[in-house]
Amino acid sequence: MTEQIQNRFIENMAQIGLTADERILSSLDLYYKNLIEWNAVMNLTAITEEKDVYEKHFLDSLTITKIVSRETLEKGCTLLDMGTGAGFPGLPIAIAFPNVQVILMDSLNKRIKFLADTIEKLGIQNVTAIHARAEELARNKNYREKADICCSRAVANLAILSEYCLPFVKKGGSFVSYKTEQVQEEINQSKKAIRVLGGDEPEVVFFTLPGTDYQRSLVKIRKIAATPSKYPRKAGTPSKEPIV
Repeated sequence: MTEQIQNRFIENMAQIGLTADERILSSLDLYYKNLIEWNAVMNLTAITEEKDVYEKHFLDSLTITKIVSRETLEKGCTLLDMGTGAGFPGLPIAIAFPNVQVILMDSLNKRIKFLADTIEKLGIQNVTAIHARAEELARNKNYREKADICCSRAVANLAILSEYCLPFVKKGGSFVSYKTEQVQEEINQSKKAIRVLGGDEPEVVFFTLPGTDYQRSLVKIRKIAATPSKYPRKAGTPSKEPIV
């Protein structure tokens, strides 16, 4: 990492209340290099410039602190990242908060192979990568309603994401969705789904990603009741027939 990018990242991290110490910086540097190496042979991300990866992937992932308290993350909890892709937001969270037990879940095995390789190279013990579909894993008693937090940066409508994510969340836990500033209509359309799946009224935080003009939002839905056993429905149904 160039000194300029490192200094900018340290400053941007400070704006979200985090300290980018040497351990975090060296881990993210290794993560970036491995991402670029693997991206040369498979499509993991269209964002490859070092500055952009640090801002639009690493920093953006860590903005979860704007809606989940640092105390919760520092103390430790279980976080499942649904549809993690190249590991965002779950792996940067695992690096920054060693007490958080992170599960990275994706339906594409080649992404899981990349993540497993990265985790091994990082030598971190608080993260696992699982190849699975949300519709199937959420019916596994070892994962259903076991997570304190389920998060997702996946590009899908909030009603659909709620059906994928809320079944993983324990009562009293939360589903956190990373969105753009254009989220209010989605929230309005997803109210029935959230209620049916056991969620409370969504809490939303709007912000500009530090060091950029990138407009973002985080939506947090607290789980207040058990998700009915019929959800999630079989593969493909939530996206074809969302609960609206």
